[in-house]
Amino acid sequence: MHHRQLWPASAIGLVLACPVYAAEPPQNHVLDPVVVTASRTGTTQEDSPQVVRIIQKEEIEEQRRITSDSSQILSNLLPSFSPSRQKMSGSGETLRGRTPLVLIDGIPQSNPLRPTGREMHTIDFAMVERIEVIQGANATNGLGATGGVINLITKRPEPGSLNQNIDVQVSTPTSEMKSETLSYKTHYGVSGNAGNVDYLFALGYEEQGMFLDGDNHLIGVDNTQGDLMNSRAYDAMGKLAYWLDDNQRLQLSVNRYRIKGLNEYVSVTGKRDDGVPTTSTRGTPEGDAPYNEVWTTGLSYDHYDLAGMQFSALAFYQDYESLFGATDSNSFQDPAIVPAPGRLYDQTMAETTKYGTKVSLTKDGLWNGRLKLTGGFDTLFDNTEQFLWLTDRTYVPEVEYTDLSPFIQIQLKPIDSLTLSAGARYEYAELKIDGYHTVAANNGVYVEGGDPSFNDTLYNVGLVWAPRDNWSLFASYSEGFALPDVGRVLRGIQDPGRSVEDFQNLRPIVTDNVEGGVRYQDGPFNAEVSYYVSSSDFGTRVELENDAFVMRREKTKIDGIEGTLGYQFTPNHSGKLSYSHMRGRYDSNDDGSLDARLNGLNVAPDRLITSWSARWSPKLTSIVQANYAFDKNFDGEDEDFDGFLLVDAAIGYQLPKGQLSVALSNLLNKQYVTYYSQSALVNNDRYFTGRGRTLTVGYRLNF
Repeated sequence: MHHRQLWPASAIGLVLACPVYAAEPPQNHVLDPVVVTASRTGTTQEDSPQVVRIIQKEEIEEQRRITSDSSQILSNLLPSFSPSRQKMSGSGETLRGRTPLVLIDGIPQSNPLRPTGREMHTIDFAMVERIEVIQGANATNGLGATGGVINLITKRPEPGSLNQNIDVQVSTPTSEMKSETLSYKTHYGVSGNAGNVDYLFALGYEEQGMFLDGDNHLIGVDNTQGDLMNSRAYDAMGKLAYWLDDNQRLQLSVNRYRIKGLNEYVSVTGKRDDGVPTTSTRGTPEGDAPYNEVWTTGLSYDHYDLAGMQFSALAFYQDYESLFGATDSNSFQDPAIVPAPGRLYDQTMAETTKYGTKVSLTKDGLWNGRLKLTGGFDTLFDNTEQFLWLTDRTYVPEVEYTDLSPFIQIQLKPIDSLTLSAGARYEYAELKIDGYHTVAANNGVYVEGGDPSFNDTLYNVGLVWAPRDNWSLFASYSEGFALPDVGRVLRGIQDPGRSVEDFQNLRPIVTDNVEGGVRYQDGPFNAEVSYYVSSSDFGTRVELENDAFVMRREKTKIDGIEGTLGYQFTPNHSGKLSYSHMRGRYDSNDDGSLDARLNGLNVAPDRLITSWSARWSPKLTSIVQANYAFDKNFDGEDEDFDGFLLVDAAIGYQLPKGQLSVALSNLLNKQYVTYYSQSALVNNDRYFTGRGRTLTVGYRLNF
């Protein structure tokens, strides 16, 4: 009976046991196949022609002992993901040098028209069961998946009539314990099933204090982009599912997330040339506190045996608000409001509502079980605008976006050792923009509205060949589709007589991703190495010019190598080693030659990540991880990156009731300037150091 299982194995990925949490030591090293739901085709990780990383619940829980920063968690586990900015904004945090499409249970969190950089702060990771990461452009997911897909799978109801858990954490710098530097976090969850009904409700709350760097100084607060320091967040999630019969399941899910600064500190400008970082002091910033507020709602229907096929349908709605802090940016100045030499402070609000559907139908078992066909149709309707909060001026006009995308995917096993896949996705995109005036700083010109539309067909093809036991080779070609930052394009127009109908900078970005590699799995040992090339003939690059970020449409190319090694030393001890090397080039003078290097706003440094997990007894577990970012040089000498090593450690101990955890992040108390502040933004105001050694004590109880 499906309702007794809660979730059928065909609908979810099988959990890969991590020895540090295993109730019983594993007796063998055979890995169950993991279904990748983000692939849209139900393919397994081992049959994927691209690098796919499945981050399981146990790994997420390990990382949550160390940090609550979602970007930091991903950076700790994915070497091709940029080092975390440790701020509310994650602009510049890329996957393989390009912006990934972030999903929650398949619902897009990324905002295609006006990216705010806060896509990783739309849910508390305490709500997340596992994370699927498809690296590289992904045609089957369409809009926004030029750098890959990060699909956050939320927790599912546990078997039983009533299951409850509570989790509390307290964090403090090890150098001092004061009220202003203490952070608190708590989470409560309840779930179960009654007959044909599955249910889950969870509530999380977090209040973060100020952070100290390795030199025991308050880290600079980002009053403009928003900060995790001196902030308060909550998340409420609910799920209610009903089994119509053994093969049909209907589910409603709702998630409400909000993080808001407390506005109790102001930044103190640093001196980059002298190596003096930005710090903070008590004070009230201009304007209202930055915040991120997101409603995500999904209604899904699954039929696991519809005339021998699997049918999946999802309807979703998201309401998204991002308020940025006040600044006297040159782009906000208007002499009609505040005549020179006075300075006008203002702040922007980005509002997005989007809804849509995802439908797919899969037929497996054709041609004696060697052929699988998947077809589907996706829709997305997005309405976005950005305005100046304090003066009620239009900054980015209201933009309506429509995306219609049918797709088909084929997977064929002509022989047992060979898996072939191919597919196509048609993208029809239309923008609707009314005429508007730019702000005074951009000459207040009138821009004629219009309804520009674009269409493209994205293709993908791949193969996985296992010439002998334990070995497999894979190769793929896949195309990604995305729009440029439409808001940045529209607000930056300065010349009169322009029309959105013929503005070339609104053209979509189509990214080609070519990848090849090898996998090896033999008992306790597993390895994967891949090489990839990601290129776009009309890409996008952001740079700082005259106190404002501007977007360039240029030919770009990113290539790199990734490798992962894993070894199960004993049933209770395991280790992992991951490495990423990438480089990015762009055409700076439109002559067809890739003559310049992309900076840290676009690509990550070379990174080496290693970890060791252990179960010392039935009650005691531990993890130690080291994260090294290598030095990296860029065209601008003031953007060169001075690498650093971060080491984290955590232990867990099973008490008679509940589990106690103790963790130290940045164990060596390394004093460093973040990658973004070194290599993405040359700026005294945001010359931020990273967080120093921090102690986190947690307690979890299941009842």
